[in-house]
Amino acid sequence: MARLTRIVTRTGDKGQTGLADGSRVDKDSLRIQALGDLDELNAALGLLSVELDDPPMKRQITDIQHRLFDLGGELALPGSTVICANQVLSMEQYLDAINEKLPPLREFVLPGSTRAAAQAHMARAICRRAERSLWRLSRGETVNCESLKYLNRLSDLLFVLARHLARQASDKETTWNRKT
Repeated sequence: MARLTRIVTRTGDKGQTGLADGSRVDKDSLRIQALGDLDELNAALGLLSVELDDPPMKRQITDIQHRLFDLGGELALPGSTVICANQVLSMEQYLDAINEKLPPLREFVLPGSTRAAAQAHMARAICRRAERSLWRLSRGETVNCESLKYLNRLSDLLFVLARHLARQASDKETTWNRKT
């Protein structure tokens, strides 16, 4: 079954877009803002994925991209729930497995080090924005609490992945040099 048969529909030319339930909303609504931030996050994860040489890690990123589409589906169909506690727990376990191999942090990490680490940091920052957008939406509309947790854990995971990728390349990270 084809989902998109026409790309140019002209139905959004007056500043509104359609949701999966057939309703129309303003393109600058909080719901559409959150959807746009998720879309940008998914694109950033795609950039990160092409930088990865580790097939299991690449599969994990692809799985996360699928879950972000699920989360977008929740937003496109108000009242639906797809993201569940098991998905949050699975991400926590993956995060913990990577983090336990890293030394404790003594200072803030500067984004960069390698291209892959920098992409992970960029995705983390975009994830934080997507999370803020979802929280703003939740102040006025019902949002799946597991989706909020999922984005929070994802930003943590992306931070840990950035650290892992930086150390994998050079066994060190660039940290903030505080002038006192």
